[in-house]
Amino acid sequence: MMPRVLVVIVALCLAAGVAAAQDIAGDTAALLAFRDAVGRRLPWPSSASSSSSPCGWRGVRCDAAAARVVALQLPGASLVGTVPTGTVGNLTALRTLSLRSNALSGEIPADIGNCGELRAVYLHDNRLSGEIPEGIFSLRLLQRLDLSGNRVGGSVSPEFSKLRRLATLYLQNNSFNGTLPGDLDLPNIQLFNVSYNEKLTGAVPDSLAGRIPASAFSGTGLCGGPLTPCTNPSPPSPLPSPPISPPPAVSQHSKSSKLSGGAIAGIAVGGGAALLVALAVIVLLCFKRRRRKDYNDADENASPPVWVTVARTTTEKQSQSETRRSTAASGGGGKKLVFVGGEPEAPYDLETLLHASAEVVGKGWLGTTYRATLDAGVAVAVKRLRDAPIPEREFRDRVAALASLRHVSLAPIRAFFYSRGEKLLVSDFVGAASLSSLLHTNRARLSFTSRARVALAAARGVAFIHRAAASAVSCHGNIKSSNVVVNASHDGAFLTDYGLVQLIAAAGVPLKRVTGYRAPELTEPTREADVYSFGVLMLEMLTGRAPANAVAGMDGVDLPNWVRSVVEEEWTAEVFDAAIADEMGHAGEEMVRMLRLAVECTDQRPERRPAMDDVAARIERIVESAVRNRNADVDDFESVSDS
Repeated sequence: MMPRVLVVIVALCLAAGVAAAQDIAGDTAALLAFRDAVGRRLPWPSSASSSSSPCGWRGVRCDAAAARVVALQLPGASLVGTVPTGTVGNLTALRTLSLRSNALSGEIPADIGNCGELRAVYLHDNRLSGEIPEGIFSLRLLQRLDLSGNRVGGSVSPEFSKLRRLATLYLQNNSFNGTLPGDLDLPNIQLFNVSYNEKLTGAVPDSLAGRIPASAFSGTGLCGGPLTPCTNPSPPSPLPSPPISPPPAVSQHSKSSKLSGGAIAGIAVGGGAALLVALAVIVLLCFKRRRRKDYNDADENASPPVWVTVARTTTEKQSQSETRRSTAASGGGGKKLVFVGGEPEAPYDLETLLHASAEVVGKGWLGTTYRATLDAGVAVAVKRLRDAPIPEREFRDRVAALASLRHVSLAPIRAFFYSRGEKLLVSDFVGAASLSSLLHTNRARLSFTSRARVALAAARGVAFIHRAAASAVSCHGNIKSSNVVVNASHDGAFLTDYGLVQLIAAAGVPLKRVTGYRAPELTEPTREADVYSFGVLMLEMLTGRAPANAVAGMDGVDLPNWVRSVVEEEWTAEVFDAAIADEMGHAGEEMVRMLRLAVECTDQRPERRPAMDDVAARIERIVESAVRNRNADVDDFESVSDS
């Protein structure tokens, strides 16, 4: 009997081992198919070695037994293209999927619903389109879903109510339309945002009205809840009132004849006292109303309240986090790092941040920027602001408004720290190098097409800031090449330090700007001044020359005046950077068009400068034309070679 039991046990163990091997083999095949579709630059082995375990590959994490892949985390990994079915959807044990900040396009894979163990999905800051697939709504364990910064459209489905554990739902900066489901029921929701979906209309659902701040619905056509009340297009007509009969006339002589002199005096005294009391009440009410209005106006002008997560460091060096509204976050003692918009994927607290290895990556009059590498290998950018006597509440509200600006070309602000003598801003560490270093220090080989694409990404970011018009930031305020971070493939960029000039200026610190980028009329940050600075930036990219006082160790020139001093017919020989001179054959027209646009942007008269939306649209057409001409040259070369 005992040998038979042992045989059964051994057989079961062997079967489990075979099943596990098949599972990890299936995951490996799915990952390799994913790499072949969108991740050619991933340092994963080729399909010929697909028998090896993927658990040590970059961005791949397995369970303790190394039997299944449970996490695929490839943020900013230069993924390009459409994720096909049969790849991510075949990783059925997946718990975390993070493909944020890439160039993924097309629709979200329809078979994502096969990943029934998913808890967190981060697909923000890509180029995804189409509608949310039905499979998403079958992920009953899902807690966090971030699709912001894409082109996803369609309606916001009532099927979201099936996700009972959902705590974070970010859909902002997309193309959703229609109305929010009136019966939307997300009992555990803490962080919700559908802002800047212009075609969303109708009322905010009652289930969200008392829990989600107004900033989560800005840039839409929504109303009600924390927003302005919805207007009723056809209010019910009031019922007709019955006619009022006039009171019977009373003879003045007969009335007064019935009152004695003492009664009349008493009435006069009482009436005067009543009048004084009434006046006092009216004055008191007006005073209270005025105070309430001033308070509300102050809150509205500062920024709408947002949800934040406060990470405190306790005496036992343990991290505690709690979620609350920024207006309720106390400014009292105890060091705390405030995460604006929710917890990071890999949570950390202030002590972890301060003990991380760090290196200086930039210095300016606004402060010093460090790259801090956390224990999990995640890099963040920490901006140590120059000391400015700004009240904590105003600082918090302004940073919250900055953090609400989410765009694929903006380095997102994630957290801040405030104390009387220290103020830190924490954002994602994005890109590979600053545009300034690529143009003037490293002298990287940047083609004209790459420069135009970088300019397009930066222009879109600035245009977004101008359109968003958050109360604490109406413009970038400090556009220069050191605040443009270029990605590794040199075809995109991120803006940093946006809105910090206004933040510092709010404390009464005198405005200071790098001379070479400064608009001639500048007395305070404006959109028109942004356009001028952006024009100088384009001239810098096209000429390869640094603006005056912009780069340490380089004298620089007054770029707008220098370019205008060169006769336009001689632009091709005198103006353009020698590094792109050999592209004049196929991109000469586009280079001249971009130079003319830069000259328009640096017009001395602010009202003559184009708007940033127009600048971005014109650069986009220049990029499309340059790419089309380059591809035509390649085709011509290949046809000649074949002949």
